[in-house]
Amino acid sequence: METNSNTEKKGHIESETLHLVLEEFALEQKTNNHQIQVLITAVKNIENKIDVFKKEHRTEKNVSEQLDIKPMEAILRKGFLDIKFMIGRQPKSIIRKFQILLFPEHDAKLFYKIVFGRWFLWLAIMIALNSLYSWGIHYSDNSKEIEMRQIQNDRIRKAWEYMYINSDKETKKLMKKAYETR
Repeated sequence: METNSNTEKKGHIESETLHLVLEEFALEQKTNNHQIQVLITAVKNIENKIDVFKKEHRTEKNVSEQLDIKPMEAILRKGFLDIKFMIGRQPKSIIRKFQILLFPEHDAKLFYKIVFGRWFLWLAIMIALNSLYSWGIHYSDNSKEIEMRQIQNDRIRKAWEYMYINSDKETKKLMKKAYETR
């Protein structure tokens, strides 16, 4: 029973909210329609004013003087002649060549100066980088070798000290004698 009454209450609340929303939309639509009508009348008034203004200016423009267009014609003729002259000076046909040259056709001295100057520079840089790399590898290998020998020497020294500490007098004498002869 309670579920039926709850659903009825919810349905009633939903219908009321829907009704309120629709009323608000209707009011907004009325105000929008009113504003559109105001805009339409304003546009019509402006159109009427523009038409009146055009009619006034048409009647006032009775041109009695003839314009002299000969200077303009002379300027245009000169411009056309300049354009024809520029078109006449352009090359008539364009030849496209695709070549792979080992040696330049022109300015060989400048070419070799630039190319070989750059090649020697890049060659020197590459040799320097190669030497630096080799030195770095050699240095790294040497440092690893030194570290390995130090670890080995530390083990031997610790073993020697352990044995010396934990041995009797005769063994200590023999160990001292062996250490001194070394």
